[in-house]
Formats: sequence, structure tokens, C-alpha cells
Amino acid sequence: MNPTWTDSIYQGGFVPGSGPRIEVTDKATGTVIGTAGSATTADVDRALATATEAQRAWAAAPYDERVAVLLRAAALAEAEPERLVPWLQREAGSAPGKAGFEHGLVVAELREAAATASAPYGRLLRSTKPRMSFARYIPVGVVGVISPFNFPAILSMRSVAPALALGNAVVLKPDPRTAVSGGLALAELLHDAGLPEGLLHVLPGGAEIGQHLVAHPEIPCLSFTGSTGAGRAIAAAAAPLFKKVHLELGGNNALLVLPDADLDRAASAGAWGSFLHQGQICMTTGRHLVHRSRAEEYTDLLAAKADALPVGDPSGGEVALGPLIDAGQRDKVHGFVTSTLEAGARLAAGGSYDQLFYRPTVLADVRPDHPAAREEIFGPVAPVIVYDDVEEAVALVNADPYGLSVGVLSANPMVAYDLSARLEVGMVHINDQTVDDESVIPFGGIKASGSGGHFGGAEANLETFGHLQWVTMQTEIAQYPF
Repeated sequence: MNPTWTDSIYQGGFVPGSGPRIEVTDKATGTVIGTAGSATTADVDRALATATEAQRAWAAAPYDERVAVLLRAAALAEAEPERLVPWLQREAGSAPGKAGFEHGLVVAELREAAATASAPYGRLLRSTKPRMSFARYIPVGVVGVISPFNFPAILSMRSVAPALALGNAVVLKPDPRTAVSGGLALAELLHDAGLPEGLLHVLPGGAEIGQHLVAHPEIPCLSFTGSTGAGRAIAAAAAPLFKKVHLELGGNNALLVLPDADLDRAASAGAWGSFLHQGQICMTTGRHLVHRSRAEEYTDLLAAKADALPVGDPSGGEVALGPLIDAGQRDKVHGFVTSTLEAGARLAAGGSYDQLFYRPTVLADVRPDHPAAREEIFGPVAPVIVYDDVEEAVALVNADPYGLSVGVLSANPMVAYDLSARLEVGMVHINDQTVDDESVIPFGGIKASGSGGHFGGAEANLETFGHLQWVTMQTEIAQYPF
């Protein structure tokens, strides 16, 4: 582990944390590969005092200074993938392909944030009075970011980079299970790119640090990515403070396989959607809705895909799936599998594990009321649910409390497109599975999958990390009858 990070948090530089040390572990082997620092609430208070002061100068600086920092960070990350990729493999349990993909997303996010900094940030408005009238986005001040363990680097950077680009300071609390890849490695990258001191603070820690960020009056904007349960608690705590809160939460995403779909390609898409990164993605394909006439064939093809996928240590070679994040998550996943089988489903593939390595699993004969169909599993499990007509399929999609992503597979993309407007989700992918992201798109869900602003692209970033301010200007002071 980089000695600069050992037992450290980041507050303009790497300094010792006031809280207990965090063991950084290789999830595949359980080996301790280093120690990071953790923060206390006093560290949060100190960070906010420094960030509030630094933010004023950063917001007042010419925009090209912010652009230069972000572009340097993107260039460093691209030229030196070893800054991040090995940590994603070891600390987050990412298979090589997933780690490389996430690294590429971080580079793209930094570049898109640089473009956001130079993008138009307002518009002229018509007025019936003889004046100039316009609306512009101004920085919110200090943005609090709470990020998860599954895609730790990009799910931190997609808030950190645009917030900085628009003139804000950031206090980031990464999940302590991925303190390096979700925080400290990113801090070093931005530090080396020349980010001025005081604008970024990385404070790993437990729930009490997140709660302090939510409750702190000096944080007007909060960006949280995580579970729906935690999101509800954050929304309730932040509401009396009138914070600007952005919640990117869970999903129980459906892959709708229409009767005319190419089943070989459909099974390939379904396997990728359910098993990528061990299913630990908010967009994971959690339900495979297949017409009754094709369900048996589709299930057999999907099970064959699952049985053929290699599972193992991401650092030891090319594997498709690595370990789950910890034993608690493994036991939760296995609980969904066993309870669904007990309720009458059939095991078509997988259903077993070795330490944290869970085999990709296919469950057949799953009913909508089975545990694996009702809840977000966050593991490599593919429940196959049969439907008899399109109306029933749409109802199954929309009956779910979540509303993040849906994939619709069909030989006729226009039929799928017509169907898409009826699906109560934030994102629809026609002839693709449910997992996708790009730095330029407005990423977000509805219902229990999220609320607040979207991530990605200049327009969404301005709305998410800025305040819209109306300004009028006249050549002389207006005259009134009083």
C-alpha cells in the first residue's frame, strides 16, 4: 500500500485520521494489504471550515483553472491505470474487465466535468420591462458526497468531479470497505493534478460520519449513492434542513424478453446483466421476464452461460466473477436463493459458494411473489419469471417499487420503443441489458430508485450541483409611485 495513505485521511493533504484504523483487505483472499485512517465528527467539522473558505476563491477563479486541473487529472489517470485498477481488483473484488471499464469511466467523467466547467451556465430571458433578465447557475458551496463499495471510484468521481468543476468544494465519505479505491486514490490523483488545498476532503468512516454530514448546516447539497433504506433515512433527516439532496438508490431491474427475440443473444445479454461484478450493481438485471413459449429454452441457455463462467481471484488471472464484498453480503444473497427455492422455484444453475465466491445462479419457475423476485438481491442471481402477454409483462415491470432501468429485447425495435413509454423507470435500453452508463447521459431513477438531480452531462450537472439564480439589470434605478 502507498505509504502516503497509510493510516491517513485527506484534508488538503494526507494526514492521520482521528478515528480507528481501517484495515484494507484483499476481498479474494482476506489478506490485509494496508491500513487507512478514519475520520471522526471533529474531522468533519474541521474539513467544512477549511472547505468553506477555500470554495470562495475557487468559485471566483477563472473557469479555465478548473478545466486545467480536471484535464490533468484525466490525463494522469489514463496514463497511469495502476493508480486505480489494482485497487479495484483487490479492494473491491472487481474482475479485470470490470476494473478496466470502471477506470475508463473515471477518465471520461473527469473530461466531461472539464467540459461542464466551460459550458454555458445560464440563459437570457425575455421580459416585459426595459431590462436585461437572465438565469444562471451558481455554486451551491460545499457538496457532501457519500459513496458505496460496488463501483467505488466512478460512483465517487461522478459527484466529485462535476461539483469541483462548477466551483464547489467537496467532502467525500467513501465506504470504509473501499476507502482507497473510493476515496484516497482519487484524492491523490486530484492532488497530483494540482487541485488547490482545501477543496477536497476524503473522510472514510462509518455511519456516524455520514449522519454528521447529513445533519451539518454547512453542507447545503448532499449526493448519496447507496441502498434505498439508507436513502429514506437521509431524506428524512435532511428535509427539516432544506438541503438539496440527490439520492441514487437501488433497483430491481427487469429484462423483458419479447417472444420474437433472438434467444442466443438474449441469454448473452441476460448473463452480462445479472452476473457482471457479481451482480453488485444498482442496474443489475434482477428479473428476467420471458414469454411462456420461450421460457424453458431461454432458461437453459442462461444456465449454460452461468455454468461456463469462471469465478475466482481477480488478481490471479482472467475470471468473469470475483468475490462478493463481505460475508454479510454473501449470506444475504444465499438467503434469497434458498428462500426462493423453498417457496417453489427450481435451481437451474449455481446456488453454491466457496468463501466469498458465489457461483452465478439461475432460478427457474420463479413467481412474482418469491423473495428473489420482490427484492434487490445485489448478487449474481438471475430469476426467470414467465409471462403470457405483453400487458402482463408491463404490469410486472411497473408493480415493482423500484424504477431504475429496464432492457427490452425484440426482433422489432419499434415495437419495443412503443412499449418503452409505458415503463415506469428512469432508463430504458432497447435490445440491450439493464447495465449501462456514460458520462454524458442523465443517469437516474424514479420511485424507490432515487430522487433529486441526475448525474452526467453539463445540463444535469448544473442542475444537480448548482443553484439557479434569476438576475435582472436596468440602466437606471426603477421609479415607483411610492
